[in-house]
Amino acid sequence: MDHNQLGATRGEGRTTGHVAAAEDENRLLGLVLDSPEITSFLTELAIMTASCLSTQDNIIDCGVTVLREKKPAVAASSNTRAASLDELQNGFGEGPCLTALHGNTTVLIPDLLVEERWHRYTEAALDNGVRSVLAVPLNLAGEAHGVTNLYSRQPDGFSDLDVLTAENFVANASRSIQLALSMAHLKGVHEDLLAAMQSRTIIDMAVGVVMAQNGSSQDEAISILTRASNSRNVKLREVASTVVDSVGGKGTESKAS
Repeated sequence: MDHNQLGATRGEGRTTGHVAAAEDENRLLGLVLDSPEITSFLTELAIMTASCLSTQDNIIDCGVTVLREKKPAVAASSNTRAASLDELQNGFGEGPCLTALHGNTTVLIPDLLVEERWHRYTEAALDNGVRSVLAVPLNLAGEAHGVTNLYSRQPDGFSDLDVLTAENFVANASRSIQLALSMAHLKGVHEDLLAAMQSRTIIDMAVGVVMAQNGSSQDEAISILTRASNSRNVKLREVASTVVDSVGGKGTESKAS
């Protein structure tokens, strides 16, 4: 089923609500557990959100942006059109979605044709066929900041029910994104610890090699490796790796000093 067909199917019965909140949250949790990377999860979230709000006559495009402290921004979208629209806004540094992000409040633009704010962005968005925009901030409990950007090619493309549905959907998504961010953080911590353990193992092996070759104590062997690291201006792990490789016949040096 393509995006348009999915949007038409999900759009039926909009007056009674699009998707039950519990069902949404279960699906979102499933996405978190199935997505190995935060970008993959956000992409699936954008596709799901766009499909949830789309109808046969009003196809919605969706972009999601998440900002994390001391990390690059993560952006995802339901399609290339939404990605381009998000990039336009970020390039201008102004627009409804950035206003929603910084103000932590929902922003609805019923018709860009009569919107008097963000002149450069409004003109560019109209040139790209956008007429109405809905931006809903993500509540990530201080771990990060994010916003869901929804674009319609029709004026008044978002009804009051659509706004409520989007806000409820994003509220559920926020909890799943927090979980995804936590999982990504734990994965990073695990990788850092694994790298540190591997580095420590190499250094310990090199210390043993130097002790055996030079008849030195452990402290003396560590001192020899450290002096070699400082004199060559390379990391201690690299010196240690060279020493260990030399024992295995991969290097030419027999001593670190």
